[in-house]
Amino acid sequence: MKVLLYTEGKKSISKSGLGKAIKHQMRALELAGVEYTTNPKDDFDILHINTYFPYSYSLALRTKKKGKKIVYHAHSTEEDYKDGFILAKQTSKAFKKWLIKCYSLGDVIVTPTPYSKKLLDTYGMNRKIYAISNGIDIDKFVRNSNLAKKFRKTYGYKDTDKVIIGVGLYIERKGIVDFVELAKRMPEYKFIWFGYSPLAAATKPVREAVNTKLPNLYFAGYVSSEMIIGAMSGCDLYLFPTLEETEGIPIIEACACKCKALIRDIPVFDPWLKDGVNVYKAKDIDEFEDKIKKIINNELPDLTENAYNVALDRRLEVIGKKLKKVYEEVLKD
Repeated sequence: MKVLLYTEGKKSISKSGLGKAIKHQMRALELAGVEYTTNPKDDFDILHINTYFPYSYSLALRTKKKGKKIVYHAHSTEEDYKDGFILAKQTSKAFKKWLIKCYSLGDVIVTPTPYSKKLLDTYGMNRKIYAISNGIDIDKFVRNSNLAKKFRKTYGYKDTDKVIIGVGLYIERKGIVDFVELAKRMPEYKFIWFGYSPLAAATKPVREAVNTKLPNLYFAGYVSSEMIIGAMSGCDLYLFPTLEETEGIPIIEACACKCKALIRDIPVFDPWLKDGVNVYKAKDIDEFEDKIKKIINNELPDLTENAYNVALDRRLEVIGKKLKKVYEEVLKD
């Protein structure tokens, strides 16, 4: 059994969650002993396709005509598209139709969470859909005191500073507008956001948020995974006010680094992240403000050991075995 892992536009998506998911796939298959290639010119038994761009669709169509099996990975939905970049709301219906056209070429569909599976089940594609996490490299994302010190030194934070981090592209659904509003409300804490995407493509509220000048707010842009590990090891709280996800890899990374986390209470995180059990959740900005203060002041129990189990369940060894099982079932059918 040989798998073609195909991703169109690798360079353009390399700094996104999708780019990270592709790297996780490769490592997961290596750990599971599954032979794979990334070259469409190589011979293969199964096409595992990750993107919905024009060449991806064309490749899937050609593969289908040859009678080969296709696993289509649904990393995107209309729901996580429409609150993203400028004009996304106006084009979301057309985007959904295109997704259905692409995903329907798969003999089966893989998507990261039970929530995204539930959404896709309503798309009428009549395909078996598997919910398999994008996973976490648990050997890489480990709490690290040296990297924590490097993080604080790099950004000029004192040991006594209370630091809150956010991670994501400059898109509205990531909750960046609320992140900035919380920085305004709580000048006693330091807020730093990691991640970048062109502001020209962002909505007006996001552009205004990123251009906000506050002494306790800093936009660090795109940084290495080493710095993210340092930030998650050296901060006082990881804040994830996202409005919509198909999974949200950074929260799994935070769990792996045993970083205190506060996330928005949205369906994608059910049932694997539980409020007051392995993370804390908030429904609106007032609740975010209240819980941030309680977490920082140690008025709420530390849940990081419980959170670590979330990462353990999603380690790449586990993901590789699940993907291998899907491939075997597809070939059998």
